[in-house]
Amino acid sequence: MSMPAGFTVLIPARMASSRLPDKPLADIAGLPMVVRVARRAAQSGALRTVVAADDERILAACRQHGVEAIATRADHPSGSDRLAEACLLLGLDGDDVVVNVQGDEPLMDPALIQAVAAL
Repeated sequence: MSMPAGFTVLIPARMASSRLPDKPLADIAGLPMVVRVARRAAQSGALRTVVAADDERILAACRQHGVEAIATRADHPSGSDRLAEACLLLGLDGDDVVVNVQGDEPLMDPALIQAVAAL
């Protein structure tokens, strides 16, 4: 597999989890889960790693820890819909490679992200 010239990782994050409220901000060894996910994803070699969030608390946590984040609407029915809005906000188009990494996977192997980007 050959790597694309560059790719973007987008991480959807929302506060309204039914099973674990405030899940993106869950403390994992002193850092919010969404920050751990973003830092791990950034190790993949992506040109950009961006959290797409529906809540100012997530955006603030990302800013506090140096993670790029953008605000999206709260009414999306799925993470994929949230990422579609993020792609528009970031000016990404059909030629850009985007990898969706879920915001609750702090142990995601960066090599797996690279492998997906290379497909």
